[in-house]
Amino acid sequence: MRTLLIVTALLEATTGFALAASPSLLVSLLIGSPLDTRPGSVAGRLAGIALLTLGSVCWLVRNEQQGRVTAGLVAAMLFYNVAAATLLAYARLGLGLSGIGLWPTVVLHFALALWCIACLRTRSVKVRLL
Repeated sequence: MRTLLIVTALLEATTGFALAASPSLLVSLLIGSPLDTRPGSVAGRLAGIALLTLGSVCWLVRNEQQGRVTAGLVAAMLFYNVAAATLLAYARLGLGLSGIGLWPTVVLHFALALWCIACLRTRSVKVRLL
């Protein structure tokens, strides 16, 4: 899980920083349409801050013992990665949006979701979802 947490921390924090700094550019690369409004820019920057937070949490927990808290974080990341891959695939297939980074990002989130599943399956600690 440590490697997964490090990779996720670096990817999400970098993406979060880029989104917070220049939401229109990153969104344009992702879905082929810039954020042209001030409210869209604010929402993009807020999403960037959320990704920075996710990256920070993963970085801070990377050296913790692999117990229930770490497994819970990985379970939450699994949900995030499945949701992100699904939403971005819908953006392309359902809404017809497409940027140069869209399919690579879908594949990346899907791969990270599979990695999360693999880490959770190898843990002897069971994660209680409810």
